[in-house]
Amino acid sequence: MRQSIVHIALVVRDYDEAIDFYTKKLNFDLVEDTYQPEQDKRWVVVSPPGSSGTTILLARASKPIQEDFIGNQAGGRVFLFLNSDDFWRDYNDMIAKGIEFVREPKEADYGTVAVFKDLYGNLWDLLQLNSNHPLAFKD
Repeated sequence: MRQSIVHIALVVRDYDEAIDFYTKKLNFDLVEDTYQPEQDKRWVVVSPPGSSGTTILLARASKPIQEDFIGNQAGGRVFLFLNSDDFWRDYNDMIAKGIEFVREPKEADYGTVAVFKDLYGNLWDLLQLNSNHPLAFKD
């Protein structure tokens, strides 16, 4: 049997501001942006550069209750984990682009990690896994 998680939905306030943040601040690729007239919404998918794994579906809040969760989808916990093949390159690029880090870089048993906020306040780990970690990038 083979299965995979294809998308993770991230509730956003506005499609275009979210696309701008993810493509210009985090250097993600815009994979798809398709209008769905029957539901009057867009199917917007972004992905980290060079990734062939799970993507993020930018899902605009369509009901008041959904708006309450923008920026707080995990109750203040780190929600998403962005693995890098060069932590310091990406960290310095993100700092230069105004990304707010709420926990400074540190060395952990599994690799190098720092915590940043996305445009709505969701917390992310930027990390570079040690070469012996099963999910580390292999050359």
